[in-house]
Amino acid sequence: MTNDFPAYGDRRAPLPPQRQVPDATSYDPLSAGAATATMAPAAATATGTGAATGTTAGLGTGTDTASRPTPQTGPDRPATRAKPAAGSHGRHKARRAHGKAQAGADAKAKPRDAFFDNAKFLAIVLVAMGHSWEPLRDGSRSAAALYITVYAFHMPAFIIISGYFSRSFDMRKDRLQRLITGVAVPYILFEVAYTLFKRWADDDPHYPISLTDPWYLTWFLLALFVWRLTTPLWKIVRWPVPLALAVAALASISPDIGDDLDLQRVLQFLPFFVIGLCLKAEHFKLVRRKKARILAVPVFVTALVFAYWAAPRMNAAWFYHRDAAQELAAPWWSGMVMTLAMFGCSLVLVACFFAWVPGRTMWCTALGAGTLYGYLLHGFVAKGSRFWNWYDNPWVHKPWGMVLITLAAGTLITLLCTPPVQRCFRWAMEPKMTWAFKKDPVGMARSRN
Repeated sequence: MTNDFPAYGDRRAPLPPQRQVPDATSYDPLSAGAATATMAPAAATATGTGAATGTTAGLGTGTDTASRPTPQTGPDRPATRAKPAAGSHGRHKARRAHGKAQAGADAKAKPRDAFFDNAKFLAIVLVAMGHSWEPLRDGSRSAAALYITVYAFHMPAFIIISGYFSRSFDMRKDRLQRLITGVAVPYILFEVAYTLFKRWADDDPHYPISLTDPWYLTWFLLALFVWRLTTPLWKIVRWPVPLALAVAALASISPDIGDDLDLQRVLQFLPFFVIGLCLKAEHFKLVRRKKARILAVPVFVTALVFAYWAAPRMNAAWFYHRDAAQELAAPWWSGMVMTLAMFGCSLVLVACFFAWVPGRTMWCTALGAGTLYGYLLHGFVAKGSRFWNWYDNPWVHKPWGMVLITLAAGTLITLLCTPPVQRCFRWAMEPKMTWAFKKDPVGMARSRN
């Protein structure tokens, strides 16, 4: 089996949060800042859609009625007020009591959900393993089948979770600030870092730095930035998923879109983000039932068998969603067919993956908060292994060598998600950057009072 198209992440030029987050809008699959703001599905279910209060699920649509002043309904109202000194003391005491009660309510309303942390960690492990299998595909049909199967669902799973926790995103100032510091700034820093790394490791000193043409892993951060900005639009249309599918299908037959902002990936992966926006807590509970877990076994086995058959017959570049059909030397109409077919297959495999994700707290649950670190940092090792020809060693292509490489990839990504690594690179992944934003005069006035 041969692959005439560039490896995953290569450009087609030859082809290719803050730590304390008060709402669920920044809980994306790779967000380390989500460690303190995960919304449990049970909490969302208990409060309907979460819009009943200002803290539940971080929707921010409720109001704090306890802090509203009592309206004056008659001329005698001022005469009933307490003395200034006593009133001032009472107000300060009430304010402190309300603050403690609000903090307690926030802690109860936003517990971490082990299911999503486990899902994030397991998916990022599959990402690293998939990258380790890429150079092995030409010599091993089994490696190619595993590669195709994993690539059919691991990024869709991340994107669906991103959409699910972006449901309450709007253009509110604090949410826009978190979008900039938690997504845009890491994108810029790592796009530059990856380019400099390629110049050095690949002996290509003139490789250009381009913030509009993402290289390798950074495309997801750029795509997430665009998707989240469009969230309010998808929440007002009547049929968001069919519309997003139509957009993806049209993109798959439009080779003129080009490489700017990696729009092909942004548009072709868009339906998964929109699906996440439309999901509710009960949908995740549905696929986690015992019957669903049992049914997922034959479904996944069937997918592996099909992938083994398709490996020498199918171009794996279809799973990257970065090219139009014409750029893959296929008829234009096949782009629309493949978009719909792969969307259905990916959804089924994502459901199987979610069915197997444990819902209890495990040794790896805490690592789910560090997946952004593992995702962006492991790319240097993954690309370095190609630049430095590690896969030229014959033992790597033997069965035991492939197993060893797989275990090494899983171990590496696990270590990169640990708290010590997070502390070392938090300045790049979760910069505070309070100096970069205008202060809220209303908030400052309230703090002085």
